Amino acid sequence: MRRFGKMSMRTRHILEGYSFISLWVVGFLMFLAVPFGQSLYYSFNKMTLTNQGLVASFNGLAYYREAFTLDVEFVPKLMSTVTTMVVHVPLIIVFAMFSALLLNRPFRGRMLFRSIFFLPVIIASGMVLQKLLEQGAATLPIFVQYDLARILSQYVPGEVLLPLLRMADSLTLVMWDSGVQILIFLAGLQSISPSLYEAAKCDGATPWESFWKVTFPMITPMILVNILFSIVNSFTKVNNSVMQYIHTVAFKENDYGYGAALGWIYFAIIFAIILLVMLMFRRMDNPYTREGR
Repeated sequence: MRRFGKMSMRTRHILEGYSFISLWVVGFLMFLAVPFGQSLYYSFNKMTLTNQGLVASFNGLAYYREAFTLDVEFVPKLMSTVTTMVVHVPLIIVFAMFSALLLNRPFRGRMLFRSIFFLPVIIASGMVLQKLLEQGAATLPIFVQYDLARILSQYVPGEVLLPLLRMADSLTLVMWDSGVQILIFLAGLQSISPSLYEAAKCDGATPWESFWKVTFPMITPMILVNILFSIVNSFTKVNNSVMQYIHTVAFKENDYGYGAALGWIYFAIIFAIILLVMLMFRRMDNPYTREGR
């Protein structure tokens, strides 16, 4: 107990982190490890459905080559999905941070507004979200009703206008996808000690300087968590075209080997993007790990 009491803050944080993920590791080993191994095995084999079940014949990397050289649907869908993620994730992070800063301020009805911002997370998910998207609820009707694109094209070049309109048209989805991120930012904001703001104020810092010198560095870990969550959420949403294509190939066309290969390619790309984001944040000065070094 004495040795445990002498642990540095960094060591305690590491142990706390491992204790938090331990349940996930147990669940992964119990329910996901075997399907993961099977899908990797399927991706290197041609799976034939017979009366005795699935029969595998070694196919090597043929399915992986087919995905990039013969399949005319997979690469365009993949590029579209990655482009949507690159556009949506920064918008979600900025919107969630701005909303959390407003919702963190004291005003009457604050709990009600927090609930309203989180409501789409509960309602607009799964089949409900799919039905809403099919009915066009995720786009803003102002662009169609008032022919806004044609009017603005007289003043703004098309190369600039069209991307801006696409971003504006996706604001509904951005607001729907920001509920969890707002909660995480709120938790981060409420963990900042008021004494830091008092010290900054005594030093003559303006609210703008307090945000960049106190608030932003303290919520940097929350920004990383929200970016990772938003990336994973974007790649696994119900309207994701790549996910739908893999589901069609594997379970409607019964091409299990090729479907598994597409799944592993998709997984590798998502993993590479997440790794890149984590490497970018790794070199940033983290206020939570500064203590105990």
